[in-house]
Amino acid sequence: MTHFDAPSPTDAPLLRIQEVAADTGLTSRTIRYYEELGLLKPAARSEGSYRLFDADDLERLRFIKGLRDDAGFSLAEIGQLLEDEVARTRIRERFRTTTDPEQRRELIDDALTRIDRQVATLRAKIGRLKAMVGEAESRRRHLETHLAEIEAGLEPAPHVHAGRGR
Repeated sequence: MTHFDAPSPTDAPLLRIQEVAADTGLTSRTIRYYEELGLLKPAARSEGSYRLFDADDLERLRFIKGLRDDAGFSLAEIGQLLEDEVARTRIRERFRTTTDPEQRRELIDDALTRIDRQVATLRAKIGRLKAMVGEAESRRRHLETHLAEIEAGLEPAPHVHAGRGR
């Protein structure tokens, strides 16, 4: 990722944390926490040691927020996904600079391990989401049964909620 490089004079202006918070819909506190966890590293610091962020930082924060809010990933899962992506970038650069077949095999093995870990994380998330969808569909079928009973002039049958002590 290039957001750790020094900005060039032609780059868009660097933003302070309050501006980034307003732009991303995150709080300044959340952004500082993400930095503390290692999910984000500001592009630069001002002379007064204020955090300064560039367009890549904004994109990364939006990506983190999407994974957290839209996809329901934990910060630990997000951290692992981001770490693997940064590592894959380093691996790609090292692969391109070597011609040693053994070293290239090792780099590819490392990249494959990281991708396999990402796939496992994503599949686990899919599994959890499928289970949640199944539970919601079951509740819907249950309510549809009650509706059919009412429409047939019957009293809905009493039932016990499994695992809820009712």
